[in-house]
Amino acid sequence: MKTTIKMIKIKPICAALSAVLMLAPYFAKAEIKLDTIDVISITPLHSSGAPINEVPSNVQVVNSRDIRNQQGLNLADYMNDNMLGVNVNETQNNPFQQDVNFHGFTASPLLGTPQGLSVFQDGVRVNEPFGDTVNWDLIPKNAVAGINLMPGSNPLFGLNTLGGALSVQTKSGDLFPGGSIQASGGSWGRAASEAEFGGVANNGANYYVAGNVFREDGWRDNSPTDVRQLFAKIGWKGEKNDFSISFSAADNDMTGNGLMPIPLMNSLGRSAVYTIPDNTKNKLGFVTGQFNHWFTNNLALNTVAYYRNVNTKTMNGDVADSEEWVANGGQSQSVINRTGINQESYGLTGQLNWSTDKNNLIVGAGYDHSSISFTQSSENFTLFSASRGIAGVSQGVSHDTDLHGISETWSVFATDTYKITPKLALTGSGRYNHTEIQNRDQLITDPTDAATLTSNQTFSRFNPAVGLTFNPTQSLSFYGGYNEGSRAPTSIELGCANKAVPCKLPNAMASDPALKQVVAKTFESGVRGKLGKTFKYSAAAYTTETNDDIQYISATTNTGYFNNVGQTRRSGVDLGFNMAGEKSKIMLGYSYVKATYESDFTVNNAWGQQLNVHAGDIMPGIPQHQFKLRGEYNLKPNWAMGTNINTFSEAYMRGNENNADANGKVPSYTVVNLDSRYTVNQTGWEIFGKVNNLFDRDYSTAGMLGTNIFTGANNTFDTTKTAGTNTYLLSPGAPRAAWIGARYSFGGSQKTTDSD
Repeated sequence: MKTTIKMIKIKPICAALSAVLMLAPYFAKAEIKLDTIDVISITPLHSSGAPINEVPSNVQVVNSRDIRNQQGLNLADYMNDNMLGVNVNETQNNPFQQDVNFHGFTASPLLGTPQGLSVFQDGVRVNEPFGDTVNWDLIPKNAVAGINLMPGSNPLFGLNTLGGALSVQTKSGDLFPGGSIQASGGSWGRAASEAEFGGVANNGANYYVAGNVFREDGWRDNSPTDVRQLFAKIGWKGEKNDFSISFSAADNDMTGNGLMPIPLMNSLGRSAVYTIPDNTKNKLGFVTGQFNHWFTNNLALNTVAYYRNVNTKTMNGDVADSEEWVANGGQSQSVINRTGINQESYGLTGQLNWSTDKNNLIVGAGYDHSSISFTQSSENFTLFSASRGIAGVSQGVSHDTDLHGISETWSVFATDTYKITPKLALTGSGRYNHTEIQNRDQLITDPTDAATLTSNQTFSRFNPAVGLTFNPTQSLSFYGGYNEGSRAPTSIELGCANKAVPCKLPNAMASDPALKQVVAKTFESGVRGKLGKTFKYSAAAYTTETNDDIQYISATTNTGYFNNVGQTRRSGVDLGFNMAGEKSKIMLGYSYVKATYESDFTVNNAWGQQLNVHAGDIMPGIPQHQFKLRGEYNLKPNWAMGTNINTFSEAYMRGNENNADANGKVPSYTVVNLDSRYTVNQTGWEIFGKVNNLFDRDYSTAGMLGTNIFTGANNTFDTTKTAGTNTYLLSPGAPRAAWIGARYSFGGSQKTTDSD
């Protein structure tokens, strides 16, 4: 059977050490030839790659068709439903502001959440420089050609790749000609519309543009969201050259009302909120240019350059500090905390790729520069309203923080895959990163003042990787590997690391001791294969040890600090089974994720308790067991029904890091979602619908040990206390909801649902 090469771009993880080669003879008889070989990008630049059977890692690949068919709101939504090892904590309780956890590491938009995943869009890392946060609302879903998730500490993907790297590739007009428009609406006043159009000219020029508009009132009280996204790309492809320029823009206004005290939720209902307002506004301007040149069939140059500007403003209504309550004679109940963050970045990465039948060598270098401005102010008020909103008389505005920061990183990297035999490939990789971070306090300008935030920090490290793959047949692959990654502390972590002066994140910082960079070391081994043309399977085991891991430690309900907590460990197993028949598709996945502290340390929680955390204690927010089922059945050739059934085991709450509180857990839960689509033959029209939480289960995705100040009559502010009553807080999951919509596609690949 003839073997063809199907180009699928992704980001890889380096290296491998075969811990499972001895099992190969037992599978040698299962030789079945494959129709295609998926090619995986092995650096953030997607113009070069390697066959997936030479990549020593459990790569997960998703295309735009799969994302579109399930009609999820964003990539985080899709990943939670379908990808192994992924769970979402809805700490902000906004559908565009989820914490995405993968193998116990997090990519979150929330400052104060230690980040451990790198996220790329078209080869550019989009972790924001101030806190390595990831703004999921700034990635336009309908412009996504595919996503690729690579586990481990692959050094080729640079800083923050501790537990994995997520690669997002956007569409282009040559690969996605034609266009479509769609509109949908339903529960919670949701109304959404999308449009995209692409094409290619005879001279090789191509163009693509996509836009999204989304609005809903939200299922919780006072929680509207508006998201507006635009993406455009122009390009040209010739015999030896191709280039493209893309532009992304967004103007989003999101409300995330966060955690809720259980007694208040039981009294007022799950849709109630603790305090209001809690608002985030994001604006984005992002330009990316890519250029590729082939000197010969074996030697190519790949480059990407970018400019990115993100402006974020937050306004949070909170309970005033107890000190303010005492200092103002009981006249400061509430406070509005405001922040402004402007992050401007630019950079350039280039690489040379030399490839032969037996060897694939890539060498490259990169430079990234970021300029950051962070301001914070607080305004105390005398009262809370009956709906727990800010009310009464202002007590004046306090300008607490004005910080300017500069971050520069330059790096060099190389990777080489050598085929020892046609069935055995060895990969070696490495990357050297050098990062300089300068913080400049604009309020306390005297550098000798002990309270100033002004500091200069430098971090550098060489991270290696090595791996081995063994392919006894075209349908069976064994792999194993070892790799290392690191991340430097961010400006906000360096500005909030003093246990004696905890910060009200993201609302204040104080002069702090230096932090060490985090270093992660991952071992992974596994097997993947295919039986016939319909059944695929994978099994992978991994362990990631981190040294000097940075965690956000709660001091009170609203304050805390960053600290190096010594060693941590994430270990687990991913098992995946996929079957695709003529009328049905089934994906079944199980993941075991155990995230533990491996060093002893002492912290305080929001209840004022001193917690003695010991090696082996389990980290909060990470369920150990995950079961995922995706089933799809064609009732007719043009009518499909699908379901996602997701089960997550219990997880410890934040503030229960020592696991001593038996009640300090988020309960396990199961959620069932349904989707359906009907294609009107030969017309380009498709009708689709979606139901989330079909059985209307009450569930929560995150929790913490905290306080409730609204313990007075009729859940009013308790004026007899300077601090709240100790209780548990949960982030409630959304109730049952349904939406329906229509899509019209015309021309090219857009008109055929399964042609992506």
